[in-house]
Amino acid sequence: MKAAVFHNVKDVRVEDVELKELSSTGVKIKVAWAGICGTDLHEYLAGPIFVPLNEENTLTHDKAPVTLGHEFSGIVEEVGQDVTTVKSGDKVVVNPLIISGEHENGLYDMYNDSTFYGLGTDGGFAEFAIIEEKHVIKLEDDTSLKLGALVEPTAVALQAIRESRMEFSDSVAVYGAGPIGLLTIIAARAAGAKDIFVFDLSEERLKKAKEVGATHIVNSGEQNPIEYIKQYYPDGVDRTFEVAGVPITVKQSILSTRPRGVVTVVSIFEKVMDFNPMILTTSGVHLASTLAYEDDIFEATIKMIESGQIDPSPVITDRIELDEIVDKGFKALTNDKSQAKILVKLSGEE
Repeated sequence: MKAAVFHNVKDVRVEDVELKELSSTGVKIKVAWAGICGTDLHEYLAGPIFVPLNEENTLTHDKAPVTLGHEFSGIVEEVGQDVTTVKSGDKVVVNPLIISGEHENGLYDMYNDSTFYGLGTDGGFAEFAIIEEKHVIKLEDDTSLKLGALVEPTAVALQAIRESRMEFSDSVAVYGAGPIGLLTIIAARAAGAKDIFVFDLSEERLKKAKEVGATHIVNSGEQNPIEYIKQYYPDGVDRTFEVAGVPITVKQSILSTRPRGVVTVVSIFEKVMDFNPMILTTSGVHLASTLAYEDDIFEATIKMIESGQIDPSPVITDRIELDEIVDKGFKALTNDKSQAKILVKLSGEE
């Protein structure tokens, strides 16, 4: 079968691979749609970051080359003999987070030792994927599989809201209007944010931010974000989300947040940055961070999408074929700032 395989930095190849054998607790999924994540892009541009290159991953015992793709949905093709929660023909989405399960609190495992389908082992940029049953969640029959491919990044945004301890009617700032930034806006709006300030260098992304719920959009290359916010909130906003992944936005996030407010870092940083913790000490701002999501957040995300409580579909800006994933996927996301979430069509079933 065809798959998009990571070999090394700027070396992702669409090639024929052999599908792994189905275990007794495994589920064979015919992949319908898979989203290109910012993490995939970071791996392509500056990796390996999460992909094990020279040594096997401690949880999966796999290493590169691996099939990328951790945001995906599809239809169950076949199940192992011990699988009970899904059956052939079911629409499903994959929770790709793999943890050891050593701790009762999954967050401990997430930060101590974790990986993902599509990074630490083969994922969803392929015609078929073999996934362990506990990572496969059934969707309603009328749920769009395109929306299913958006569950994972939306769960990242909802977890960021939880980590921030945001309250109803809080004021919010979002630095970075890429895919996760846009989904964070949607999540903050659903959580009851009063005002949402969004900063980016791209007019196209700012326009999209306004479309999904931002109340204020500002080109941070033309106007100082801190000064802009303090016109409305002299002490700073209640909650700030750093979703750009560059040093200047980390500093701006802290300086535009009120004392005892919370800055939540959601970004993946490609390079080490200098950071002076005195800007926290002297501002009274709390700093939080998040990497993925807890199981209940992932499941809540599915229910919120299926009920219409949140609609992540506006972040989709393109749909491409698997053979186009490098030129119209990774390179497009690097060079064209009008792009947000690009979905890769596998079977294309709805």
